[in-house]
Amino acid sequence: MFNKIILIGRLTRDPELRYTPSGVAVTKFSIAVDRPFSKEKEVDYIDTVTWQKLAEICSSQLSKGRLVAVEGRLQIRSYEDNQGNKRKAAEVVAESVKFLDYPKDKDGQASNKPPQNSGFSSEIDFSEDDIPF
Repeated sequence: MFNKIILIGRLTRDPELRYTPSGVAVTKFSIAVDRPFSKEKEVDYIDTVTWQKLAEICSSQLSKGRLVAVEGRLQIRSYEDNQGNKRKAAEVVAESVKFLDYPKDKDGQASNKPPQNSGFSSEIDFSEDDIPF
């Protein structure tokens, strides 16, 4: 069996960092991913979850609009809503998040320097035509 997801998109909102009762960091964010083969521009909004140190790094370094590559696995979980209805949620549990652009400064301009503590040292230059899928 194989469950692997690779996505490239932009954050739709700032990451939300929380801690489990046992103190484990978990960050949730959503990324917008274009559907390249549709006639009209269509976008999928993918919920993403990171854990532990990766969650803390994403929370401190990412913000709405940042371009990221997410690698992980698809997880579908069931839950019951406030009205007692059974629901399902699909999300990507990220094993790796690569920052594909530079953070913006206070004026909203790209700072041209990589984020601190990200483990990445330079911007990856590519166009959407380079992506094989």
